Amino acid sequence: MSKPVTGRARLVAGLAAVAGLMFGLDIGVISGALGLIAQEFDATQLQQEWIVASMMVGASAGVLVAARLSFVWGRKRTLVIGAVLFVAGSVLCALSGSIGMLIAARVVLGLAIGISTFTAPLYISEIADAQHRGAMVSVYQLMITIGILLAFISDALFSYFDAWRWMLGVVAFPGVVYLMGAAFLPASPRWLMMRGRRDAARRALLELRGQARGVSRELAEIDAQLGGHTRGWALFRDNRNFRRSVCLGILLQCIQQFTGMNVVMYYAPRIFGLAGFTDHARLWGTASVGVVNMLATFLAIGLVDRWGRRPMLVCGLLVMSAGMAMLGVMIRMGADPGMQQAMAVGVLLCFVAGFAFSAGPLVWVLCSEIQPLRGRDFGLACSTTTNWIANMIVGSTFLTLLDHLGQAQTFWLYAVLNAFFVVLVLLFVPETKGLSLERIERDLMAGRRLRDIGRESMPVGSRPGA
Repeated sequence: MSKPVTGRARLVAGLAAVAGLMFGLDIGVISGALGLIAQEFDATQLQQEWIVASMMVGASAGVLVAARLSFVWGRKRTLVIGAVLFVAGSVLCALSGSIGMLIAARVVLGLAIGISTFTAPLYISEIADAQHRGAMVSVYQLMITIGILLAFISDALFSYFDAWRWMLGVVAFPGVVYLMGAAFLPASPRWLMMRGRRDAARRALLELRGQARGVSRELAEIDAQLGGHTRGWALFRDNRNFRRSVCLGILLQCIQQFTGMNVVMYYAPRIFGLAGFTDHARLWGTASVGVVNMLATFLAIGLVDRWGRRPMLVCGLLVMSAGMAMLGVMIRMGADPGMQQAMAVGVLLCFVAGFAFSAGPLVWVLCSEIQPLRGRDFGLACSTTTNWIANMIVGSTFLTLLDHLGQAQTFWLYAVLNAFFVVLVLLFVPETKGLSLERIERDLMAGRRLRDIGRESMPVGSRPGA
């Protein structure tokens, strides 16, 4: 029987997950603002792509900054720094007087997002117990979806006034709330142990777990994982098993981004335009995407620690592949406007739901679980940087693909990629449901095949590789 997670742990994880809310707001606002920005500044298609992609450039750099800061200064202080940059970046975006200034402001905003996407899942995974870790990390993804939905609704409302500056600047208000909340978070017990502060780590665990039973055992397990001194790049260079976990994290983030979900997030009004929607209807259609994205994430939170990571990933990827394939067929056939619009809404919502209960939250869960403690900062830096590089590629190429590859063919490309990702999940992704971080690390570092980590029936060390 799983132990109930304490109210204190829920509160702490919830406050950290507000970083996801800010992330979602900043992802969502650009979809509605982009057309108005293009009109005011007479932006070319290439400039529009870079207005979108500039945030990912900053995010890639932000991950590298966070990897260092979170190790030296701690997870909590790094989250606070990210919150400050969220507020500053949002204000700068709203005050931008040219495309160049807007791109620079979006880079600052990207720094904040990169810091939060690295640090928040890492922090939550380190304060959560094994029985509830999947759900608690998934709350981070839920907050992203709530942020996206709020951004879509805000864009739709401000669109009646052509107020793109308010679309971008309003994000600063919840940013201030996030900053105040982050300031009251406790330090991660595992980070405290890495810094040699055992007494502080014990106090933090007692506060989070709500009972003394099991705390000594958890501290002993962390001690065992910190037994070696090689960390980061040196561990990656010298240890084949750590290289496998880093490569798996990179693979998972590539899968998440090349599903095509952020094509929908950044260009949903454009996609609805292809399906026959006009003016404000595009933005309200986009808001419906945000509603489904949020609701389907609740499904992930409810099932991730019961059904497991692998089955949910496979199911979601199959749904996404079918959704993209059907959207391509619909666009190619050119159905009558009424039917075309209904089909566009249906297949897009199916695609979004498939992402929201699978690759959206579960990639963050798995990436926070599979890295050994001594190399966790380095491993997550590699995988999260990959996320943003892949995100940038997706965001900066979609309009070009539509023009050169064709509308239907672009969506079919994403359908094929999602089907291919099912094979990769089956070959390489482990089932980590209910496993402690220390158990996952023991199996990994013993050379067990990745997809067999945690399986009792497989002898440790058998058939290493994969």
